[in-house]
Amino acid sequence: MSNTWSNMTAADLGREIGLGRINPVELTEFFLEKIAIHSHSTRIYARPTPTRARGEAMGAAARAKSGLRRGLLDGVPISWKDLFDTAGIATEAGSALLKNRIPLHDAKVLQTATREGLVCLGKTHMSELAFSGLGLNPITATPPCVNDDQAVAGGSTSGGAASVAFGLAPAAIGSDTGGSVRIPAAWNDLVGLKTTHGRLSLAGAVPLCEMFDTVGPLARSVEDCALLLAALESRKPADLTGASLGNAQFLVLNSVALDDLRPRPALGFEDALTRLSRAGAQIHQIDIPEVAEAMALAGTLFTAEAYGIWGKTIEAAPEKMFPRILDRFRTGAAIKAGDYVAAWRRLHEIRKIWAEKTAGYDAVLLPTSPILPPNAHRLMTDDAYYVAENLLALRNTRIGNLMGLCALTLPTAQPSCGVSFMAGPGQEERLLRLGTAAERALA
Repeated sequence: MSNTWSNMTAADLGREIGLGRINPVELTEFFLEKIAIHSHSTRIYARPTPTRARGEAMGAAARAKSGLRRGLLDGVPISWKDLFDTAGIATEAGSALLKNRIPLHDAKVLQTATREGLVCLGKTHMSELAFSGLGLNPITATPPCVNDDQAVAGGSTSGGAASVAFGLAPAAIGSDTGGSVRIPAAWNDLVGLKTTHGRLSLAGAVPLCEMFDTVGPLARSVEDCALLLAALESRKPADLTGASLGNAQFLVLNSVALDDLRPRPALGFEDALTRLSRAGAQIHQIDIPEVAEAMALAGTLFTAEAYGIWGKTIEAAPEKMFPRILDRFRTGAAIKAGDYVAAWRRLHEIRKIWAEKTAGYDAVLLPTSPILPPNAHRLMTDDAYYVAENLLALRNTRIGNLMGLCALTLPTAQPSCGVSFMAGPGQEERLLRLGTAAERALA
């Protein structure tokens, strides 16, 4: 039976624990052993946490035996992006600037998940300080894409996605500032949930841009994402029973999101729209020209805040950084305070326009990424290729962050091509219900 565990959803593993057919200790040992021997393991995990995992698994096993499980995922092991603080265990956020940084306390979301019975398998590699959608990190490690091990996995939750896709964890917790959950999820054929900004605590998470940073799960199913969201905030999970697309009204965003699509992402998106329509969804088209204006503000908003947070640390030892990430941070140094404030004021106005134009629809649809995972070696050796792919990687996902939305990416019929569903702030439960129905239609 254990040879199938690496392909099971977190929810199914939890059900088997509840039925007494899987022991959490044996389950955790299975994943720890697989991490220890897997050929890509050191490119995926920055550091496994076997001692912690075994202790948490023993507690889960005792609760299961006593009939005192704390939820469906009690005893299920998962991985954590290496920007979530772990007490007594290094948290370095993919950067030599933070080498041997050992926090005293767990991040708030990790504390909550641990209380809910989830087992921490370890910390996964990521883009340096989370400031890239590619997942390329020559400073620590570059995790591979499950569909092409010479390609990047997508960032910045690159190792988290790879840990699930390669069967080294049932699910992963990452962060999303401009697409860092959704891109790696899409490029590795997973489900990824970007939560509404402010819904999940960022306490104890190494920041990039605190005005945009969010926490979210990557997993094999929408149900897993719903259960993980509930575990991260110690709430009852969304009720996904009876979900249907029968009366769903979807908008396809024409502005920006469909520009310069590569052939396979375009095919995957068109196929997804066809399947959703067959399942009963009504598909509409919309132009929101203000989206392009918001995208033009992104450079000011993201880089100014990122440099404001990290500038002193970076300039104390800039030689420790990957030059392309260093350059990206430094663009924020030249931005004037007045321009930053003006950009935020205009973005708030654009968010109101977005809300008015999308009101009455269940979700806005777009290809998760217009490109496929780029080749890691070529990114390191071809400057023009790096610039082009880096610009396009996060373009579509960033729309959701700029508009302050929650968003869900699902796999399509094309490998490494996702379709995203974006809904208004705080509408995760409704989005997850839609996602459950859409998941069936897209299967």
